[in-house]
Amino acid sequence: MGCASSRQSGARDVMDPEVLASETSFTVNEVEALYELYKRMSFSIIKDGLIHKEEFQLALFRNSEKANLFADRVFDLFDLKRTGVIDFEEFVRSLSVFHPKAPTSEKTAFAFKLYDLRGTGYIEKEELRELVLALLDESHLCLSDSTVEEIVDNTFSQADSNGDGKIDPEEWKEFVKKNPAALRNMSLPYLQDITTAFPSFITRSEAKD
Repeated sequence: MGCASSRQSGARDVMDPEVLASETSFTVNEVEALYELYKRMSFSIIKDGLIHKEEFQLALFRNSEKANLFADRVFDLFDLKRTGVIDFEEFVRSLSVFHPKAPTSEKTAFAFKLYDLRGTGYIEKEELRELVLALLDESHLCLSDSTVEEIVDNTFSQADSNGDGKIDPEEWKEFVKKNPAALRNMSLPYLQDITTAFPSFITRSEAKD
């Protein structure tokens, strides 16, 4: 693919695929295939070789304009260098967590950070409630306030083992062990097929010139 030798002017920090493969759950071939996916995403709207939030939302959520807390949170976690854009290295390292072969410990830690909206090191009830509502909105589902509260209360009754009103990383690990379904969205099977086909969300959501 030449992703290390043919750097585009905007695609900064494009690393050797062998290096990225050795430090992530991807094979060299998968990293090379991801570079082609990355190019499609990073040139879908702004065309500067970097993935901006609008392009990220368009590819993953099929909408580049609608504000969504979940989309914003995932983008922020992918933006490892806090530059406001995602370069190829960040793209590969972050997506690696979603590889079916990625360690459960990595998936657990990422999910915890996803729910820890304010970065306090704990998941609080309001944070969980906000993200549940965002996920429901993204899925076009509508549940009553009482049902949402039941989901939040049930999660806390199981996870908040010391009863201090917040979930710490260790409590989260124990909760996930007992409730593996909590990580069901942390594995994307298509990442194992990335060398043979692009995920459908890319081909159907590319922006037209």
